[in-house]
Formats: sequence, structure tokens, C-alpha cells
Amino acid sequence: MEFSMFPTDKGESVSAYVSRILTFIDGSGVSYRLTPMGTIVETETLDDALRVLSEAYKLMEPDCKRVYVSAKMDIRKGRKSGLTQKIESIEKHTGKKLRNS
Repeated sequence: MEFSMFPTDKGESVSAYVSRILTFIDGSGVSYRLTPMGTIVETETLDDALRVLSEAYKLMEPDCKRVYVSAKMDIRKGRKSGLTQKIESIEKHTGKKLRNS
């Protein structure tokens, strides 16, 4: 799942709020990759992915009146290490190492 979540009522810079979510994700044990526009997490089940979203929202809810959330999911049963396998597959087809972060 790739998602972004941030308050829209806290001004121009919201990194302090987003940092709460990343602290939670980092301690949760799920595989993740932070990007400039969002965070990619890899979970075993859909319920686990939705739990990440729910817990992230709970971190915003106490002091944010309006929260923006965007989420995309690619559900593939039995696949592990999708964060790296997808990139490796593209690099194999292009014949070279690509910048991905």
C-alpha cells in the first residue's frame, strides 16, 4: 500500500505531524519505504494494511480537525518482498540499475 496522510488545517509545513505516523510505522515491524510524496508499506494481509491506516489516523485525530488521506493498494497473494522484487524486475528488463529513492 502506498499512502499519504497529513492534516490540512495546520499550515504550510506538516512534517511534525507526518513524523508521528513514521515513528509508528518504523516501530510496527512492517516493511516500508518513505518517499517524498508518501510512504509505501508492505503487509501480509489487507486487514494489516487497513490497520496501519487506522492507527496512523488515530495519531492525527486528537489535534487535527481535517486530515487528507490518499491510499493505493496492489494486493498479490503469496508475494513477499514486493518492495524490492518489483524494482529488480524492471532493472532486469532495462539491463541496468535504476535510481529508485
